[in-house]
Amino acid sequence: MRYGSKKARRAKAKKLPSKQESPLVQKTKQPYEVFLVLDLEGTCKLGTDFNYPNEIIEFPVSVLKWVDRDEDGTATTLEVIDEFRTFVRPSWRPTLSQFCMELTGITQEQVDAAPPFTQVLVKLEAFLVKHGLIEERTCKRLTRFCWCSDGPWDIRDFFVKQCFISQVAMPVWIQGDVLDVRFAVLQWINSDPAPATKAPAKHVSGATRPSLNISAQLKVLGLPAFEGRQHSGIDDTRNIAKIVTELARRGVHLLPNTTIYPGRRWRWMGKHGQVLEDGLP
Repeated sequence: MRYGSKKARRAKAKKLPSKQESPLVQKTKQPYEVFLVLDLEGTCKLGTDFNYPNEIIEFPVSVLKWVDRDEDGTATTLEVIDEFRTFVRPSWRPTLSQFCMELTGITQEQVDAAPPFTQVLVKLEAFLVKHGLIEERTCKRLTRFCWCSDGPWDIRDFFVKQCFISQVAMPVWIQGDVLDVRFAVLQWINSDPAPATKAPAKHVSGATRPSLNISAQLKVLGLPAFEGRQHSGIDDTRNIAKIVTELARRGVHLLPNTTIYPGRRWRWMGKHGQVLEDGLP
């Protein structure tokens, strides 16, 4: 989930270079077996930024797996094998703002009828167990999978904040570095004609970088326009999955490029999940 003025997003998209040519498919050694794409939607108010104590209200995941991965790990074709999706009932601010409902398309009735975050974690763990990704008892990883999102915000901000508010430890199955797809596309745009030979760069803390929304990423990759409703978590997730699939087809080495800190803290965080009103932005 990201929000800003439509005018600003259009202006940034117009400045993008064109790299829409479809190269010959070249298999690349890919160390990760599965990619879990997510795009969380959270509570928000008009005029706030990512320092606000957003609570997750939609949690979708698309599971991407290689169709043609060889024994040595070379592959080029990913496909979606399953999806997970649920709305989430917020606890700190259970009433959605009008801005939030208009932005995400999520209604008050949907979140009122949804399970709380702690129950969503249980459902998601069962989903991961079903696909053989984590061990049922310990939740330790059984295979090499990588979480993917459009930008670092979904796990770095929303998930960490929600774990604090819900007073739960960040699960071991989501800890670790994340593949920021937006950054990977930017790197591909600025790369040599053979991006598969280059390891992805890491984010530099505090560094500024150009923005590239999902629609712009689809365009620069020569893919069909965004399908669905923008800022719908499940629709965003499906379109991001298409981008990851296209990067793989073009031979991009898909590796984590963003470090997540489970212990990150904001000024509004008090003790035992308390949100301090005087610390709000």
